Amino acid sequence: MNPLDNAIAQLENAAKKLGLKPSVLRSLKKPKKVIKKKLQIVLDNGKKKVYQAYRVQHNNWRGPFKGGIRFHPESNINEVKALALWMAIKTAVANIPVGGGKGGIEVNPKELSKTELERLSRAWAKAMHKYIGPKIDVPAPDVYTTPEIMAWMNDEYMKLTGQKNKGTFTGKPLNQGGSKGRDVATAQGGFYILQDLVKTYKLKKPSIAIQGFGNAGMTMAQLCYRAGYKVVAVTDSKGGVLNARGLNIDKVVKHKETNGKLKNFPGSKAISNKQILELNVDVLIPAALDNQITIKNAKNVQADIVMELANGPTSNQADMVLFKKGILVIPDVLANAGGVIVSYFEMVQNAKNVYWSKSEVLSKLKEKILLSWQQVYQEAVKNDVNLRTGAYMIALNRLLKAKK
Repeated sequence: MNPLDNAIAQLENAAKKLGLKPSVLRSLKKPKKVIKKKLQIVLDNGKKKVYQAYRVQHNNWRGPFKGGIRFHPESNINEVKALALWMAIKTAVANIPVGGGKGGIEVNPKELSKTELERLSRAWAKAMHKYIGPKIDVPAPDVYTTPEIMAWMNDEYMKLTGQKNKGTFTGKPLNQGGSKGRDVATAQGGFYILQDLVKTYKLKKPSIAIQGFGNAGMTMAQLCYRAGYKVVAVTDSKGGVLNARGLNIDKVVKHKETNGKLKNFPGSKAISNKQILELNVDVLIPAALDNQITIKNAKNVQADIVMELANGPTSNQADMVLFKKGILVIPDVLANAGGVIVSYFEMVQNAKNVYWSKSEVLSKLKEKILLSWQQVYQEAVKNDVNLRTGAYMIALNRLLKAKK
C-alpha cells in the first residue's frame, strides 16, 4: 500500500464513524495546491543536474500550511501528498492554529557536498518562495534536512522577497530565530506519552526496541535509557544491534558517530530492520520510514505498545490486526506531534521577538501533548475504536468547525 492510499483509508475510517457526507470527505481528501518544480544546480565538478521538487499544501482551514521538507532518494508525489494530509490531521489533534503541508526533493543528500547541498536548498526556496510565508505556508526540517538547511532557505527567501522576517521557516539555528528544544521535540513529545503509559500500566523497567536511529529515534533511545528503561535493540538503515540485557545507549551513540553505523557494537548481536519489529518487548518504536508494519508481518508483532515516531509506519490493514490482538498503537499523528508543536512555538516566538528557555518550551510541550493524549484516549474508548481513529475523529471535528 502506498502511503497516500494508507492516509486516505485512515481518513475514511474516521469519516465513516462520524457519518460525514461524501462531499465533505472529498474536500478533506483533496490537497488545496500541488506544486512541482524542476531544480537545476551546478555540481562542484561543473556539471549541471536536475532534481524533482515538491510542495503540497493540503489544508489551511485552521491556519497557514505547516510541514517539513524532506531530502530523500525515494521521495515522490504520493508520499508528499500523504505526509501533507497527515500533517493537517496532526496539527488539529495537537490543537494548534496551523494547517497541513509537506515538501520534498528526490535526492540522496549523502551524495552531495556541503556546497552542493546549499545550492539545492537555495534552489528549493527560489522555486517555492511565491507560495510560502509566515501567514501562508511555513516549512520545517524533516528527513535528512537540518537547521542549517532551513537557515539557507530562509536567507534565500528574505533575499528574494526583501522581507527581513524570521518566521517563514521553523527548525532554524538558535542564532537565527530558532526555538530551544526544537531539536529534541519530536522524541520528547512521544516520551512524555510513554512516561504516562509506563505509570498507568505500572511497568517498572520496560523493554524498548527502536527502529530508526536518526534524530527522533536516537533522541528517544537516549531519553528511555536515561529514564532507566531497558533499550534492548536499535537499528539504522544498515541494520542494528540487540542485547537482551539492555544496551548502553550513550556508548551506542559514540559507536555510531565513530563508525557511521550501529553494526558491530561490542557485546551485541546483529538484528535487521524486519526482525526488530517482531521482538518480544513491552514497547516497539518505529522511528524510520513508512509502511514497516504491514498485513504480512502484523501477526508477528509481539510488543504490548507500538509508539509511532515515524510517519505512516503501520498500514491500515495492519492496524486492524494489531487492534484485534490488543496491542495499543499510539498513532503518528499524536506520538510525533511534538515536532510541529514546538515549530508552532517557534512561530509564536518569531512573531513576538521574545524567546523562551528550553525548560519553558518543554514544559509547554508536555502540557499540550499530554492533554491531546488524554483527549484521544477518551475519544477512542467512548467510540470503541483504536487510538488512530479516535485521533482522526477529534481532528475532523476541529477542521469542520474551523471551516464553518
